[in-house]
Amino acid sequence: MANTASPPEDARPSRPSPSPRAAGRGRAVNGWSLGAVLVAGLIALPIVAVVAQVLIPSGGAWAHLASTVLPLYLRNSLLLVALTVALASAMGVGAGWLIAGFEFRGRGVLQWALMLPMTMPGYVIAYVYYDRLAYAGPVQSALRALFGWGRHDYWFPQIASLPGAAVLLALVLYPYIYLLTRAAFATQSLHLIEAARALGQSPRGAFFRVALPMARPAMVAGAAFVAMETLADFGTVQHLGVQTLTTGIFRTWFARGEPVAAAQLAALLIGFIAVALVLERILRGSRRYTGDPAGRSATAAARHALTGWRAWIVMALCAFPILAGFVVPMGDLVRRALLVGDPMWGPRFLAFAANSLMLAGMAALLLLSVGLFLGYARRLDGSPLVRGALGVAGIGYAMPGAVIAVGILLPLSWADQTLDTWARASFGVSTGLLLTGSYVGLLYAYAVRFLSISLNTIEASLQRIPPSLDDAARGLGSGPGRTLLSVHFPLLRGGLLSAAIFIFADVMKELPATLIVRPFNLDTLAIRTYRLASDGRLDEASTSALLIVALGIIPVVLLSRAMDQPGAH
Repeated sequence: MANTASPPEDARPSRPSPSPRAAGRGRAVNGWSLGAVLVAGLIALPIVAVVAQVLIPSGGAWAHLASTVLPLYLRNSLLLVALTVALASAMGVGAGWLIAGFEFRGRGVLQWALMLPMTMPGYVIAYVYYDRLAYAGPVQSALRALFGWGRHDYWFPQIASLPGAAVLLALVLYPYIYLLTRAAFATQSLHLIEAARALGQSPRGAFFRVALPMARPAMVAGAAFVAMETLADFGTVQHLGVQTLTTGIFRTWFARGEPVAAAQLAALLIGFIAVALVLERILRGSRRYTGDPAGRSATAAARHALTGWRAWIVMALCAFPILAGFVVPMGDLVRRALLVGDPMWGPRFLAFAANSLMLAGMAALLLLSVGLFLGYARRLDGSPLVRGALGVAGIGYAMPGAVIAVGILLPLSWADQTLDTWARASFGVSTGLLLTGSYVGLLYAYAVRFLSISLNTIEASLQRIPPSLDDAARGLGSGPGRTLLSVHFPLLRGGLLSAAIFIFADVMKELPATLIVRPFNLDTLAIRTYRLASDGRLDEASTSALLIVALGIIPVVLLSRAMDQPGAH
């Protein structure tokens, strides 16, 4: 249809308004696309720097590692991942099916309480259970006093072991599998499940033959996330004395002074993570299952009501991971904080909290800005180059904090040395370390590690904004930048707030990257907790650990409220 309001000289046959991606041919959009590629390259630089170390001779350090501790690192890492994924999958898938498929007393509380263990950092739960269950701890001491046993008169599970680490990690990581499978079960076609029941299948048979295969993509995605988080863990395995690739990287760099060998270990760990990502893609494949269009109300109607002893068993099964993964460690932290607490409580402790809040706030602001830029660049130009660049930019979330820290220090150290050499030659002045061990380096590490959270959330929000709004803004003379600020930004506030909350909580808990890259004498709540607990001073570490967990509950509450909204599944 011709635009009757246009001037006579422009009265030519009109063409359809170009979509935001079609507008990518314009000069302004080329700038957005180029910027997106450059930012993605900057984010990928630490990973490239680590991988490049494989080609550098390590002076015999690598050969020594390969002949002594490397087989142990590899074996422990693989076994830890296998055990943790198996345990987390059993708890997460089981809880997801029970919550989505059955109606029983307490279900409304349990469905959101099952997410609470994700607020508990792995290293915190390791501190609590090790102190409670060790030989000198209160549990074994009470058993010996009660039955008069000696050291060799009884058997007790060893918490400071690889299986112990797997159990504790599974307790805090299963909620990610639970969230994905719960949503998958809740959106499955009710007709298929009811058909299986009509053909004589029991609820258990319908679960294994119909529901479980349909939820396989969500299960695989959740299992891949648990595997990557397990490989990335440092504080838990360090405290429990389990030697993995992550602890090996830290020990090789700082204890042995071999940065090249540490980077080569990090490159090996990146290889394991790449394999995990490829396997996740292969196992998930191209399977897509259509959800029930009736939505949430039909799902609720299809739940099978449980009463009597069956309801009590289901309640107990759902309550166990909550009690073990959150209630017990949280109660222990509260008790210790009230009885002893941090001796530095006051201005110095508040400085730790202020550092954590400042870093988390700065990281959230930085990552929201970068994620908004990258997400809008993809909306304007969906070319393979931009899509590939954004894929690279988001891969850091799968990288352990120790690997990212190594990758950050390599280019920053080179830049500092180059600048110092030039300043000495030109002005006879040493610049020292300007980037290494600075706020810039630490925020850079957070950007590499957590950009995916911001990017994925913002892209999901942008997809809900119809392209017609872009066309209307462009028709009124607004360029891409002005359209983003005046049209899209107000509509993205909910998504931006969600992303900011999750980034804030993750940065508060982040330990290895902060520990390695932080400026000198900058302590956070996570570092304070790690140092005190590593010295066996768990009573004093309880205050900072408790504050980390308390702040982490905020995003869980918001996420639970969002999932309870109609159509959230």
